[in-house]
Amino acid sequence: MRKTRVTINDEQLQVSSEVLRALTHPLRMKILAFIDKNEMINVNKIYNTLKLEQSITSQHLKILRLAGIVETHREGKFIHYSINYDKVKGVLKAVDSFLTEADD
Repeated sequence: MRKTRVTINDEQLQVSSEVLRALTHPLRMKILAFIDKNEMINVNKIYNTLKLEQSITSQHLKILRLAGIVETHREGKFIHYSINYDKVKGVLKAVDSFLTEADD
């Protein structure tokens, strides 16, 4: 049985792999779960509630932001974070499409 060749969109796969890499860290998953629970939350509340160091929280949020998983909104001196659900859904769709084509 001959497998069909899968056409891979290199750009889409690269973006998806960056997002997946950002999601693989347990602490980032914990931060995302907390943001998801609160819809939009400021960084101070994140590190105080999760009992994390501010610098570590900021490093992980930066990775999530650069991957496009979280978005920021400034209100005065506070930066609020929310999840970019469209980005996450797009990555899941791209991975699902890749796996579906690989199975055919």
